[in-house]
Parts: sequence; structure tokens; C-alpha cells
Amino acid sequence: ESIKKRDYNDMNKSVGALKRTDDQIYIDTTNLTVDEEFEIVRKIKFDVMEEMQMRKISKEVEAIMLERFGKDSIIALATANDNIPYVRSVDAFYEDSAFYVLTHGLSGKMKQIEQNSTVAISGEWFTAQGKGINLGYFGKEENLRIANKMKQVFSAWIDNGHNNFDDKNTCILCIKLTNGILFSNGTRYDVDFTE
Repeated sequence: ESIKKRDYNDMNKSVGALKRTDDQIYIDTTNLTVDEEFEIVRKIKFDVMEEMQMRKISKEVEAIMLERFGKDSIIALATANDNIPYVRSVDAFYEDSAFYVLTHGLSGKMKQIEQNSTVAISGEWFTAQGKGINLGYFGKEENLRIANKMKQVFSAWIDNGHNNFDDKNTCILCIKLTNGILFSNGTRYDVDFTE
């Protein structure tokens, strides 16, 4: 009886009253054993953890990604062909849930991506899966924005003679991320990059 009175008083105070919020989970334990209470709480905990496991990309994660990879960055790009994995380092930069790579359309990686577009990447405390998409010739009108960004981001080497911009096979690879794991300052972020 005294507990009910205390609860009533706590919920009806003029200042600092205890109020139930929409995101709280209410469990009526009146007729439950301690073991039954524990099982309910354990199930709720795992359901909530599973729901939180993959978070849509947040402003915080996007800021970390841009700071870390929004410039000329070396990442490992993994492809597969006939169940054989292939990994290579590529220059890339990050923008809007994707990495962009300047490459050649007849390279081994592009031939592998043509057969199997599922790729994985790894960079500074970051791993992810995604889809490799050949955006086509670097000089195409629809690639103008990304091509200009590449010229800026890759300015230290883009015009060093290695790339032939007259060759229609000089292309842009977009690695559209689907999910990944990012570590920053001791925090792990499980990220869902899909929209």
C-alpha cells in the first residue's frame, strides 16, 4: 500500500513528476516470478540491440567519413571472380555513401565487377560492403560533377601522364556502400548506408 502511495505521489508532483514516455517499455510484473521477469527483460534487451545494430547513416558518421575519406585516400578494394578473392589498393574519395575511383574500364577489377558487382572495401578503421558501378567514360557529360571533384581531390597526381583522358575506357568506378563498420575514438558504428 505504501509503494502505491509513493508511486502516485511521484507521478503527480507539480515539479519533476515521473511520466512515462512513448519510447519506454512498460512491464507489469505483478503476477510474474523473478525468472519470468528476467526472461522478458532479456528478450527486450536483445530485440532493442538487434534493432539498433544497423543504424542509418547519421550526421555524426557522415562527418567522420568525410573527415577521414573525403580527400585522396588509399583504400583496399576486394572483388571476386570464380570464388577467388582479389584485393588491391586504390586511390578513392568518399561522398554521399559512396567511394569514387578513377580507373580503366578494361582493368582486372572492372572485368571482375562486371561479372560480380558485390565488392568490399577497407580503409582507416573502416570496412564495408557495396556494389561496384561503372559510371563510364570520365569525360561523359553526366560524369562532369564527379570528374571535376576528382580533378580537385586527385590534383597531386591526376595529370601526371598515367591517365589518358582521350581513351574512352578511362572511367569512374562508383562503390555504392550498403553496410559497414566504422571505429572512431573508441566507438563502433554499425552503419546502414542504404536509403
